[in-house]
Amino acid sequence: MLTGLLRRNYSHLRLHPPKHSNFTTTTATATQPLEATTIVTLVLNSSNPQTLAQSLHSSTIQWTPQLVNAVLKHLWNHGPKALHFFNLLSHHPSYTHHASSFDHAIDISARLRDYRTLWALVSRMRSRRLGPSPKTFAIIAERYAAAGKAHRAVKVFMSMHEYGCFQDLSSFNTILDVLCKSKRVEMAYNLFKALRGRFKADCVSYNIIVNGWCLIKRTPKALEVLKEMVERGLTPNLTTYNIMLKGYFRAGQINEAWDFFLEMKKRNCEIDVVTYTSVIHGLGVAGEIKRARKVFDQMVKQGVLPSVPTYNALIQVLCKKDSVDNALLVFEEMVKMGYVPNSTTYNLVIRGLCHAGEMQRALAFMGRMKDDECEINVQTYNILIRYFCDSGEIEKGLDLFQEMGTGGCLPNLDTYNILIGAMFVRKKSDDLLVAGKLLVEMVDRGFLPRKITFNRVLDGLLLTGNQGFAKEILRLQSRCGRLPSKIKL
Repeated sequence: MLTGLLRRNYSHLRLHPPKHSNFTTTTATATQPLEATTIVTLVLNSSNPQTLAQSLHSSTIQWTPQLVNAVLKHLWNHGPKALHFFNLLSHHPSYTHHASSFDHAIDISARLRDYRTLWALVSRMRSRRLGPSPKTFAIIAERYAAAGKAHRAVKVFMSMHEYGCFQDLSSFNTILDVLCKSKRVEMAYNLFKALRGRFKADCVSYNIIVNGWCLIKRTPKALEVLKEMVERGLTPNLTTYNIMLKGYFRAGQINEAWDFFLEMKKRNCEIDVVTYTSVIHGLGVAGEIKRARKVFDQMVKQGVLPSVPTYNALIQVLCKKDSVDNALLVFEEMVKMGYVPNSTTYNLVIRGLCHAGEMQRALAFMGRMKDDECEINVQTYNILIRYFCDSGEIEKGLDLFQEMGTGGCLPNLDTYNILIGAMFVRKKSDDLLVAGKLLVEMVDRGFLPRKITFNRVLDGLLLTGNQGFAKEILRLQSRCGRLPSKIKL
C-alpha cells in the first residue's frame, strides 16, 4: 500500500506492504491455530520466497482446506501473492491441496487472464485425481465470458469430456446462465435451441433464457420463450413468474409489471417474499415511494414476512428517491424487528449518507458495522473513498485507502481507478506522482489498467516534468501490452 504520511508528505512516497506486528510461527499452538488474516499479513509482507516457504511449512500451522481457502479469499485482490502462496503450499511436506483450493487458484488465474497457469492447474488437478469438476469448468467459462471471450467459454463447455468431466443438464444450464449474465443472450439462445433436445432442457433451462432476455430489457422475447415453454409441456413455476415480473420493472414497463403482479394474484399464485421485493423495488425506482411502502405493508398483513433483501430494497429506493433520514427509520425498524442487517444494508445507508453530504454520519455507520461484527468489504471503502474524493477531501480518501491494507480488506480495481482519477483534480505535481505510484502498485497486484488510464498518467507526469517516472510507466505499459499510439520522452 501507499503508506507513511502519503496524504501530506508526497516527497517521501514509497510503495511497500502495510506495516503489522512481526510474525513468528511460535504464535500458533495446537490449541490456538493461526487465523487467516495473520497468514495473509505474513504473505503480503514477505519478500523472500525461501523464508516464506519455511514459515508456511512450519509444523505449528495446522493447514486445512478451510484455512487455505480463507487465505486465498483474503488475497483475492492481490492475485500474484495469492498464487505465490498456493504454489509454496503445494510443496508442503504433509499437507496437500483440496479440490476447492484448486478451484480458487484457477479462478484467480483466470481473473488475472493468466490462462497458461489456469490450464496448468487444471492438469495438476487431473493428475492428482481431484477433478476438474463441473464447478471448475463453470468458473473457467464465467471468467472467459467476463473477459469478452464468450466463444471460448462455449468451447470450454463443449470440451469438458476431454478432461474426464462429462456434460449433463446441470452443466448445460450453467453455460446458458454464464452467457446470459454476460449479456450474450443471443448466443445463449442459439446454444439452447441447438442442444435442448440432447440435454432434455427443463424448467430451469427455460427460466435462465427468460431471465437473459429480461436482463437486456427484451421482455417480448422473454414472453416468446415463456410461451414456447408451455407449448413443450413444461409448467412455469413461481421463479418463472418472478423473473418476468422483475424483467418488466427493469425495462421500465411499470404498468405492465403491475398488471402482471395483479394477474399473479388473480390466478392464486403462491406469491412469495421475492415477488413482493421485486414490486417494492420496482415501484420505488420509478419514484412511486408511497405505493412501494403500501405494498410492503400489504405483504406483512397477508402473512408474508419480509426478508433482509426486502428491507434492503426499501432502504435503497428511499435513499435514491426520498430521503436518507426515512431510510434510516426503516433501518432502525428492521433492527427492532429482530433482523440482522448485512453488509449490503450498511453499504446502502452509507452511500445514502454520503450522497446527502453526511460524511461523518457515514463514517459513524462504518464504525457501527464493526461493532455489529458485520464484514466491512471493499464496496464499503470504495463508497467512502469516492465521496471523499468527489468532495475535495482527497487526504481522507487516502487515509481510508491506507487503512484497507491493515484491516484485511485489500483494494480492488475500482479503488485504484477512483484514487488515480482524484489525483488529477488539483493538477499538482505531487498528486501526479501519487497517481503514478498507484498505477505501479495496481499492476503489481494483478490488475490491468485501461489504456486511457496509462496515457492519462503518462501525460500528467510529462507535463509536470517527471520524465524519469514517465519512462518507468511507459515500460510498465509495454509489459502490459497497452502501448500508446504516440509518445515522446
